[in-house]
Amino acid sequence: MKSIRNSSVRFFLFVVVAVFIRFAMISVEARKHHSNRNKPHKHLKDKGSNGHNGPDPATNIPGPAPAPLPYYGSYPTHSIIFDVLSFGAKGDGVSDDSKALLAAWKAACKVSGAVVEIPAEFKFLIKPITLQGPCMPHLVLEVDGILLAPPQVGAWPKSGLFQWLNFKWVHDFTIQGTGKLDGQGSAWWSPSGVYYIQKRSKHNPDMKVPTALRFYDSHNVTVRDIKIMNSPQCHLKFDSSSGIKVNNITINSPENSPNTDGIHLQNTKDVEIQHSNIGCGDDCVSIQTGCSNIHIHHINCGPGHGISLGGLGKDKSAACVSDIVVEKISLQNTLSGVRIKTWQGGVGSVKNVTFSSIEVSDVKYPVIIDQFYCDKKICKNQTDAVAISGVKYDRIIGSYSVQPLHLACSNDVPCTDVDLIDIQLKPSSNGFRGFRQALCWNSYGKSQAPLLPSSIDYCLRTESRSVKRIARSHTEHICPP
Repeated sequence: MKSIRNSSVRFFLFVVVAVFIRFAMISVEARKHHSNRNKPHKHLKDKGSNGHNGPDPATNIPGPAPAPLPYYGSYPTHSIIFDVLSFGAKGDGVSDDSKALLAAWKAACKVSGAVVEIPAEFKFLIKPITLQGPCMPHLVLEVDGILLAPPQVGAWPKSGLFQWLNFKWVHDFTIQGTGKLDGQGSAWWSPSGVYYIQKRSKHNPDMKVPTALRFYDSHNVTVRDIKIMNSPQCHLKFDSSSGIKVNNITINSPENSPNTDGIHLQNTKDVEIQHSNIGCGDDCVSIQTGCSNIHIHHINCGPGHGISLGGLGKDKSAACVSDIVVEKISLQNTLSGVRIKTWQGGVGSVKNVTFSSIEVSDVKYPVIIDQFYCDKKICKNQTDAVAISGVKYDRIIGSYSVQPLHLACSNDVPCTDVDLIDIQLKPSSNGFRGFRQALCWNSYGKSQAPLLPSSIDYCLRTESRSVKRIARSHTEHICPP
């Protein structure tokens, strides 16, 4: 009996030891690329975004956004970390680390809750790359170091799919960190860069200037805390995506960098953009066709072209934009404040849009609806237009340098149900040479005091049933109700 008991005990101990060894093997296998975070690496440390000693170049960053969000901290302690250094990255800012990043991504993609880490104090030169899903849920890209795009135009591929960091089919994904994504785009902004693009475009008509960070067909994506700077063109783009949250980021490029939109939304819905600083050479936020349920708040914008819906309806295309809320925005020295712009000849609708609590300082055109948008000296007059209705401007306050309010609606498709409430705009004190009168052309709705300048009070026309019927006839069977 005693012998049987001893055998049972030995068998039990054997099973426990076997299970423990098996568990240890699994852990080692899963973490074979785990970085030793306490081990020093002898790589080049950050010496400024241009690779030399000294601070980043001054780029007219606006002041901190109201009530900035705290840094969310790093990933959960139980996460499995895939450090790009462990996959062969050099981190010296010169060597091509694209393959290392791709290898780390592919390994992390298979593990739930994994973290791809770009460690602090290192610079990683990354050529255009696609980081593709679907992946296991809760994948994180932790950017604490600096990612650098190729600085020379000729170093970019000839492919027409022109993004730098292209995220495709990712779900439940977060990119965060204290680091930077530097597009090093100055070569693209120069005349020689433009000539180079035109020369190559003759053989590749689909060629475009690169976007720094693009998400395509991705859902439940969070971008927070990072800095994106000096993109060749658009900095952050979401296309055909949903469930997007952008929190506490900084976007920065010079005022004279052409077409460098801050955040660009297209065919994307259910978006919140908040507590961020954006300064660039084009729209701080651009909302294009196919967008709905967008909430933008607590944004500092400047320099740039303001917050824009459009241009919509280019080349007689259909455009549908609805349920947009833009509030608690500060704009400094921008071309426009809050703007809706459409091309002549387009069809579709823009509806249910609210701009509220907007503060402007030395903004050329604080409030704009422009249904005659044209990027050439002369554009052909056309009768069709994207119908605009249900637009509210509530508490737009500050100073303008050219014209306080400019509502230029289509001759054939009027703007309807426009509300102007508590608009108080004064001429800029910095050598004002503009127009003190508001312009309203074929725009209908109501206004409510206080209104400054006083011309806003009699700017809008009173609506009638026939006017609304005309506007509705141009949206039927095109956009969702």
